[in-house]
Amino acid sequence: MFANCYKGRRVFITGHTGFKGSWLAAWLSQMGATVCGFADCVPTSPSHFEAMHLEQHVQDMRGDIRDRDAVVRAMKEFRPDVVFHLAAQALVRKSYEDAPLTFEANMLGTLNMLEAVRQCPSVEAAVFITSDKCYRNDEWVWGYRETDHLGGDDPYSASKGCAEIIAHSYFKSFFKDGPACATVRAGNVIGDWAADRIVPDCARAWAAGQAVQIRSPWATRPWQLVLEPLSGYLWLGAHLLGARKGPFETRGEAYNFGPAANVNNTVAEVVEALALHWPGFRSEMDKAGQAGMKECTLLKLCCDKALAHLGWKATLTFEETIRFTAEWYHRFYRGDGAKQGSMLDFSLGQIAAYVNAAEQREQLWTK
Repeated sequence: MFANCYKGRRVFITGHTGFKGSWLAAWLSQMGATVCGFADCVPTSPSHFEAMHLEQHVQDMRGDIRDRDAVVRAMKEFRPDVVFHLAAQALVRKSYEDAPLTFEANMLGTLNMLEAVRQCPSVEAAVFITSDKCYRNDEWVWGYRETDHLGGDDPYSASKGCAEIIAHSYFKSFFKDGPACATVRAGNVIGDWAADRIVPDCARAWAAGQAVQIRSPWATRPWQLVLEPLSGYLWLGAHLLGARKGPFETRGEAYNFGPAANVNNTVAEVVEALALHWPGFRSEMDKAGQAGMKECTLLKLCCDKALAHLGWKATLTFEETIRFTAEWYHRFYRGDGAKQGSMLDFSLGQIAAYVNAAEQREQLWTK
């Protein structure tokens, strides 16, 4: 996978205790990388990080991404070859409750990581993860491209737009001949344990034999499995490292990673698909006003640049995405989640199954 470029590499991940970060750390460790994670806490309980007992398989550093000295010190101590920056305040609702924290974590945190990369001569490549919400939502129905306007009305979106601007300023000013860096934007990863997430809400309720209350059954999103954008991040990292050559320059660029344009399903469809893999489910949906209800505005991404520059595209169908996610949660809540190593082994098995599906569909990153 990924031109075998991560085996033996030292990889530094910020936000490794979060949803994407824990999966990325597990995948890199499986490929033979030495992984060091930097985060201030485990953001949810339960969490994938704790379920996989990942602290036993990676170097687990704790610190605040807003503390520049701590970030630089951790980077210099570990001396990474590759950096993936995921640490952030990632919730829109919380950005209204604590706007200063959101701007500090997302803007200052990105600035601090850029400075740490700049001061750490061992770094060869760095991928900075922001969000699909870095785009100013102009209420159109087509996918946003990397050249579209950045920003947003809510603090979270604005902070991510600012993070992109800061990163690309550093790329142009300081990294023309230094480490190869890029930013990536993805969203609507399904299965995160954070607040107001449909999959864990369903899993918790169904595991307890209760009905789940579906708040916005007709909201539409481009759902994707967490491994989909991670495969894009890792493949971009391989290009930045020079392990894979292509006709396009990837240094200093921004890339969208998301599902195919036709993957747009309602929350109700997600619940119904989950239920196929969870016997004895019950749900309560507010179907009042269904006939006259306007479908929620969709923020989706155009991923043509990733296809053209990297040969990357999403692998799974909507049904496969739901099956992978439902099987993980069903395994956790039936009791195996408490067994030492159980969920890590199961997670690595899902990674292997995902890679197998990508190989069968001749994805370039599997070569």
